Amino acid sequence: MMRMSGMDPEGRDAIAVPGARILADGLRFPEGPVVLPDGRIALVEIEAGRITAIGPDGSKTVLASPGGGPNGLALGPDGMLYVCNNGGFEWIEAEGTLRPHGAPPGYAGGWVERIDPSTGRSTRLYDACNGRRLRGPNDLVLDGQGGFWFTDYGKVRAHDRDHGTVYWAALDGSRILEAAHPFPGGANGLGLSPDGRRLYVAETETGRLWAFDILGPGELRKDPWPSPHGGTLLCQFPGFRRLDSLAVTQAGNICVATLVSGEITTVSPEGRIIDVVRCGERMPTNICFGGEGRRTAYVTLSHTGKLLEMPWEEPGLALVA
Repeated sequence: MMRMSGMDPEGRDAIAVPGARILADGLRFPEGPVVLPDGRIALVEIEAGRITAIGPDGSKTVLASPGGGPNGLALGPDGMLYVCNNGGFEWIEAEGTLRPHGAPPGYAGGWVERIDPSTGRSTRLYDACNGRRLRGPNDLVLDGQGGFWFTDYGKVRAHDRDHGTVYWAALDGSRILEAAHPFPGGANGLGLSPDGRRLYVAETETGRLWAFDILGPGELRKDPWPSPHGGTLLCQFPGFRRLDSLAVTQAGNICVATLVSGEITTVSPEGRIIDVVRCGERMPTNICFGGEGRRTAYVTLSHTGKLLEMPWEEPGLALVA
């Protein structure tokens, strides 16, 4: 049974999940929420070039200001934050909303960095693979084996754009491999199945969710042409929907932040849409799970600069480090 949160009487999206609340606002395009050991939520503020921790009372503490465009965030086994930095954007701000628009002056590429949350000190791990500069590192997930998978969305220009890519890299900065390319619509959110044997990748502009079987570090089983990158199409989202980040539940369902329609869309491992929750704005970009039993969802509402907290119907997957 698909569950749809309702619409308000005037037809605007409304958050109709009992117990939902805005935990924090005034954020500068937040993404990448991660639950810290002390229960706070760390997230990036892309436009401000900083990483901020949100307390249970909505208080904000700046953990680091690495500049560029910190985008995806993960907590490592060493207590460090691993960050995909897209290199920055130009911005359009109007009527209380904010959105990225092209590359800023002086943009030279993106990178992946390690940040000590206690000091804010940043160490750059990767800014290229096989001599090719990273363009717009976006999201990452640790594999529990000393490495992580990450997406590079690319950069969009007035008349052309980069293809997206999926990479694998070692946490210690010693090795990086290109795993899947090209994603013509931009490689964005990614996550692992509960057994760690399958990688899910959201392609933004096409509204497609792809699946890859993992053979080893940086090695994915590839379908033949006409798959553009070797992935198996798991779900084609209906209508005009763009995909951003995702999180996986304990049962293996994939919860995808769905742009334009303003939803979190839950897809089964078999590729069926089984649940849709409206989030109250058009650009919910990321979701993570925390709280008791990981039954609380934290969703970044980037367009309006808010962090949404709401009960979730099933527990989220415990992330590996």
